[in-house]
Amino acid sequence: MPFRLTLTAALLCGTAALAQQTDLTIALQLEPPHLDPTSAAAGAIDSVLYSNVFEGLTRFTETGAIVPGLAQSWDISEDGLSYTFTLAPGVTFHDGTSFDAEDVKFSLDRARAEDSTNAQKALYEGITEVTVVDPLTVRLTLDLPDGNLLFNLAWGDAVIVSPESIEAIKSAPVGTGPFRFSEWKQGDSITLVRNESYWGAAPSLTEATFKFISDPTAAFAAMMAQDIDAFAGFPAPENLPLFDADPRFQVLRGTSEGETILAMNNKQPPFDNPMVREAVGHAINRQAIIDGAMYGLGTPIGTHFAPHNPDYVDLTGLTPYDPDRARMLLVDAGYAEGFTTTLKLPPPSYARRGGEIIAAQLRDVGIQTEITNLEWAQWLEEVFKGKDFGLTIVSHTEPFDIGIYARPDYYFQYDNPVFQQKWATLSATSDPVQRSALLAELQTIIARDRVNGFLFQLAFPTVADARLEGLWVNAPTQATDLSGVRWTQ
Repeated sequence: MPFRLTLTAALLCGTAALAQQTDLTIALQLEPPHLDPTSAAAGAIDSVLYSNVFEGLTRFTETGAIVPGLAQSWDISEDGLSYTFTLAPGVTFHDGTSFDAEDVKFSLDRARAEDSTNAQKALYEGITEVTVVDPLTVRLTLDLPDGNLLFNLAWGDAVIVSPESIEAIKSAPVGTGPFRFSEWKQGDSITLVRNESYWGAAPSLTEATFKFISDPTAAFAAMMAQDIDAFAGFPAPENLPLFDADPRFQVLRGTSEGETILAMNNKQPPFDNPMVREAVGHAINRQAIIDGAMYGLGTPIGTHFAPHNPDYVDLTGLTPYDPDRARMLLVDAGYAEGFTTTLKLPPPSYARRGGEIIAAQLRDVGIQTEITNLEWAQWLEEVFKGKDFGLTIVSHTEPFDIGIYARPDYYFQYDNPVFQQKWATLSATSDPVQRSALLAELQTIIARDRVNGFLFQLAFPTVADARLEGLWVNAPTQATDLSGVRWTQ
């Protein structure tokens, strides 16, 4: 009898040891300021919620392709002014309310409303009317043809929200996705749980906890101790070789849509002077920043466009590193003795580490910087909304976002009617050859205007437990899609 009990216990222990793990703890560097992706510019919100909690009519895949989301299909009128979407049936929000065309109308009308705080409101202003045809059919009418509409509807800013839950969306988001919001321990973590009533393919994970670790040293320690299962966008690239050599881990080296720029306030002296902006551009050694701040991870850029895009034009040669040229331009601009400006840095390591390197490079040509380190919410309020800055460093992780240069009220305040007109022409153009030509012109205009200091395309390294499958390698949008993630043993 004792032997039989011992054997049974051993079998039970063995079964437990082989049980498939279904929970995940994944770390990110930035914590969202709140949880409404439709009313803030913070990509950290999408990093947690996109395709996990919230869904749109269309969505991005890991490759950047646009595929159906809550819309099963769509028809486009011959004149390009009407898009009719057929919605997926049997979809419910996490609060149990049904999803239908009225919710689409509510969400898109809210995004484009006069008092909308949607960070990408301009993308949806061309929609003149959203019409409910029937519960599973909705029609969007445009004032002009928009070749980017399906792309724009895939952004996190265009997800469909529940009208019944809108008052509490910033702290208790309700979507239609494969995971439901469970808990937010501010300053620490956000927990999602599997949506057992999900309309699509059920995820393997039953629970996912997003931990927020801003310090690169702490990120390395937590990963090495296996206190976390993965870190998406690992912030300490100098440590990647250590994880490569450890069989417990896998390192995924991907690319992102993150154009990292030294943004200049184009309406604030002295950066309202094109010669000063050009001087700043020549003072910057892109490769030294990539090597010093990112340990070699990153691709130099000369304009605001992703190098992996087939329409990318390499314009790095327009503003090469040339400190002597920078000093001459400052003399010609009336700043022979240089000047002092602010350099306000958000938390990511590319900004904090890169900021120190850039400050030294600018100092070498006579430009002194007063560095202020800001938390993400402070940066959004002070720099992005308040436009109270001279210089700042940020990576724009939104896909295909060169259109921000057509918005004079955007935080760096670039106002060029020629660019604005060409962007409007691009939006109304569907021919691929014509679009490629226009995109080349747009890239060249902002590069020649030296609107910002174009630094590098942000790499996207992820460190994860070797047993995990389904994590995105690349980041075509700022998202941590867990719908296909699973443990292999």
